[in-house]
Amino acid sequence: MTSKPEFETQRGVLLPGRKGKHRKRHRARWIALTLVAVMIYPVVTFVQALTYPGAATLAARTSDWARGIGAGQVVNMAENWWYTRHAPANTLPDTGSLPSAQQVAQPAATGPADLQASGSALPGEGIWIPGARTADGRIADYTTYLRADPQHASVVAGIAMLDQGVVSTQLVAGTKEPGGSGWPGGAQVPQSLRSSLLATFNSGFKLADTSGGFYLGGRMAKPLKDGIASLVIDSSGTVSVGQWGRDVTMGPNIAAVRQNLELVVDNGKPVAGLAGNPAGQWGSASNQFQFTWRSGIGTDSAGHLIYVGGAQLTLTTLADVMARAGIVRGMELDIHTGMVTFNTYRPDQPGTSPAKLLPSMPSPADRYLAPDQRDFFAVTLRAKAAPGSVQQQ
Repeated sequence: MTSKPEFETQRGVLLPGRKGKHRKRHRARWIALTLVAVMIYPVVTFVQALTYPGAATLAARTSDWARGIGAGQVVNMAENWWYTRHAPANTLPDTGSLPSAQQVAQPAATGPADLQASGSALPGEGIWIPGARTADGRIADYTTYLRADPQHASVVAGIAMLDQGVVSTQLVAGTKEPGGSGWPGGAQVPQSLRSSLLATFNSGFKLADTSGGFYLGGRMAKPLKDGIASLVIDSSGTVSVGQWGRDVTMGPNIAAVRQNLELVVDNGKPVAGLAGNPAGQWGSASNQFQFTWRSGIGTDSAGHLIYVGGAQLTLTTLADVMARAGIVRGMELDIHTGMVTFNTYRPDQPGTSPAKLLPSMPSPADRYLAPDQRDFFAVTLRAKAAPGSVQQQ
């Protein structure tokens, strides 16, 4: 029996035979199936990203999806292109970006020393506004704002100071960060804490985007790394911020550790090299130049916990205003629109609505009262002041 010819001739022209035609059809079929598979994967994963449990903006879900399918470099390039080409105005801030006139009109009679404004102060700039009070009348938190960039007068940073003698802080895992299941809290402020809730604020970068680790309640989501900036919470709910292995280490009384990049403030000053980011210590190359939402956290010499956040901040302007706010050691938290959130509550005034640190913060003031994709911090009033707690002056 003779095999079918792979090629046939017709009028002297060499043509594919039936066997050759079959191979071509087979090859075309596999190419088509491969193309379909390649197209299906991003569509399916994008739908999964859009429907993943927990609150998150469309932009955040899209960015996370793109990084998850290996397009992180593309996302970084797009962010650098956009944020470095939209410099803020060198004019007075829009009134909508500042705390309300009613709030700034009620400074504390006694409290921490006001912060120094750069140039002529705007109404309320640098003046600490008291927040909630404990049952014995002590003020638990203060807020204010500063213009953060001498070259761009419209840039404003909100600042919150928390008295750790009368407040307790918890790290809460999100539905997506740090990953895994079974974390306590249900990715939201637990109901048991809501009557004493004082503040909530965002955590750091996604763990995939930083070499730092995550520890909570005896469980390690990602190994802790020496040299990385770390927010450490002990069993009493008191926060320390420092370099892991130098300032802070693991011990039996450690309840949680959230690491993120490297310190941006040390010994009360911005650390050297922020403008160059030579080894990517503070995120992807050139992200330090982006005019974008940024946040940072640290402690001052008296042990107060201080949060700073604002729009159109570069890494250097963030670190500068953190140092001006009194932070001795501080770290950058998350960045970009929708990632920077600080909300205050009044447990001393039941029924009062939560308020944003800055009215221009994009996320709702009640964020974290429902499951959220990202991990975050919740601050509550202590049942009673901790022994040796910091007293407001």
